[in-house]
Amino acid sequence: MVDLSTEYLGMKLKNPVIAGSSGLTNSVKSVKELEENGAGAVVLKSIFEEEIAFEYEDIMKEAESKGYNLDQFDYYDYKIKEDNIDKYTTLISESKKNVSIPIVASVNCVYSHEWLAFASQLEKAGADALELNMFFLPSDFERTSEEKEKAYFQIIEQVQKAVSLPIALKISYYFSNLGPMIQKLSKTGISGLVLFNRFFSPDFDIDKLEVKSANIFSVPSDLSISLRWIAIMAERVNCDLAASTGVHDGTALIKQLLAGADAVQVASTLYENGKGQIGKMLKTLEDWMAGKGYSNLSDFRGKMSQAKSSNPAAYERAQFMRYFGGKKQKDPDPA
Repeated sequence: MVDLSTEYLGMKLKNPVIAGSSGLTNSVKSVKELEENGAGAVVLKSIFEEEIAFEYEDIMKEAESKGYNLDQFDYYDYKIKEDNIDKYTTLISESKKNVSIPIVASVNCVYSHEWLAFASQLEKAGADALELNMFFLPSDFERTSEEKEKAYFQIIEQVQKAVSLPIALKISYYFSNLGPMIQKLSKTGISGLVLFNRFFSPDFDIDKLEVKSANIFSVPSDLSISLRWIAIMAERVNCDLAASTGVHDGTALIKQLLAGADAVQVASTLYENGKGQIGKMLKTLEDWMAGKGYSNLSDFRGKMSQAKSSNPAAYERAQFMRYFGGKKQKDPDPA
């Protein structure tokens, strides 16, 4: 019998598979089903600062179009925030009543520091931890890269003052110096880093001439980016590491653990294959561990990280030359 338990953000998880923040984690019913199907923890659907701002803007635009005095609508800003927070804190408290696995609240941050004061309300509602899902678009030409990076540390500091919960930071790979930045973030006192978040990707509808979303779900090939960086950063950070994006089956789960992940978040595969996919992934992990003679995750976690690799350069150099180096280019058609 193998032991799949792990520790993440100071919490004991029965296994390393975490249901990541998504539409599948926005109701108590769904959270219960995820627990029943084996999830070690659940990250609730993010409460989006941006969505609250958009809702307020829509109300103000409608009021302006009707010629109303906008001063009398100022209270809506507070009311909209209050309503959204009330719904979210209820989701937290009701989820905690109905499941025994850890419940992680999630906040999707833009730049506002004031809004993060609401984090204390999430703590009072009973959340076991807080995940800050941060992504500052690199196309913001009004801010320098230094200003953008500074914002991460400012927000972390603000939240740490507001709550005593363990904090995880979910980030993208859009940094000019990714490795050192991950290391610096890990030294702020946060409990974990999630590599990496997934964000809206645009596509064009060439008939309607409209922007539409593309690649809503991750695909298995997306695994390579997080796998590389989990392997590189394992044993080089001062906090836990969770892998995210591209983990669709038990094999991918095993790979991320071998790279050094303490936990693994899944979402897209649950949409495509159902919540029962968690159990299938765990079965693959159990069978593989039994076959290898491993009794617990610590027996092999990080075994293939860069720090423990006999060929650490393999994680950094481009491998395409090895693949294409032996292939001859076809002669051009003489016609």
